[in-house]
Amino acid sequence: MLNSGPLLMTASMALFALEDMFLKSAMQEIGVGLALCIFGLGGMVIFLIWAHLRGQRLFHPAIVTKPLLLRSTSEVLGRLFYTLAFALAPLSLVSAVLQATPLVVALGAVVFFGEVVGWRRWMAIGLGFVGVLMILRPGTEAFSATSIFAVLGMLGFAGRDLATRASPPSMSNVQLGVYGFVMLVVAGVIMIAVTGVGPLPGARASLDLALAVAVGVLAYTALTAAMRVGEVSLTVPFRYTRLIFAMILGIAVFGERPDLMTWAGSAVIVGSGLYTLYRGQRKKPCRSGLSPP
Repeated sequence: MLNSGPLLMTASMALFALEDMFLKSAMQEIGVGLALCIFGLGGMVIFLIWAHLRGQRLFHPAIVTKPLLLRSTSEVLGRLFYTLAFALAPLSLVSAVLQATPLVVALGAVVFFGEVVGWRRWMAIGLGFVGVLMILRPGTEAFSATSIFAVLGMLGFAGRDLATRASPPSMSNVQLGVYGFVMLVVAGVIMIAVTGVGPLPGARASLDLALAVAVGVLAYTALTAAMRVGEVSLTVPFRYTRLIFAMILGIAVFGERPDLMTWAGSAVIVGSGLYTLYRGQRKKPCRSGLSPP
């Protein structure tokens, strides 16, 4: 029987890349804060309806526990900085930096969960961070201060994934989806408080935001299905296909031209991440509670 996990994971990564594209397009007309608020409200409403149809309560006692509070805080920081990053910097560059998230999660698992990492995985993690530096190139003319937002967003998402690992299994993915989109609204409100509301969306931006909500919910659904029906060790590496889709969309839609060093750094990050996953699978099965942005 055909394993549908990799196909579903690839589909979810393509949809997440489309979500970023539509949001970036909308933010060429409206502010980041307003875009996050509208996007978060749209996704929250859909997941609320979904939770109601499944007979799931909105409030779960675990929402006030330390792991969920940390997850919510990390979600806000990750979304805020990541959205700022691809609003101001090339989508291809931001997506490349985002691929280092699993490496930071692996490092955090050692610090916070006491996981044992051998020297080969330490080498892979270190090499992955070298790949990030190859893309950012601090101290050179190619360095852009806005790319720091990509790093901060990546760190926020890594913190969210680590906190998700500690969240109780009794919480459904739909409930986590509701809380995740609520945090998007919170991030948007914070941004509006700093920069103001800005112009209201016109017809084009409204369409972009509606499409972002639609593909975002579909992406989350495909991701959840991938992690449930597929063999985790076979499915998880297909997360890296997001970079391919982001590169294609960045070039085709926004006219981006990643240079050789960006391509090389991306290859180093992806290779390091895949090797880290491979070594981790030889130790024990991977947890499936991690979610991309």
